[in-house]
Amino acid sequence: MTDTIWKRDEIESPCIKICVIHPEFRLCTGCLRSIDEIGIWSQLSSDARRAVMDDLPDRAKLITKRRGGRAARLKR
Repeated sequence: MTDTIWKRDEIESPCIKICVIHPEFRLCTGCLRSIDEIGIWSQLSSDARRAVMDDLPDRAKLITKRRGGRAARLKR
């Protein structure tokens, strides 16, 4: 007997539960999705989710620079 009710063919979320939105690029620093993509993720088709997932590695390059932390605050 298989439990087909709980098997899903859709692409799972890339969320890693580190939800911090980068202020310049408006991407989550944890999963690299945009705020809009996060909001509509459950409504996206499998093809649309796959397109987002395929784009995530390129987005990682956008937010590698740190914003400054303590050193930047001290300069103010």
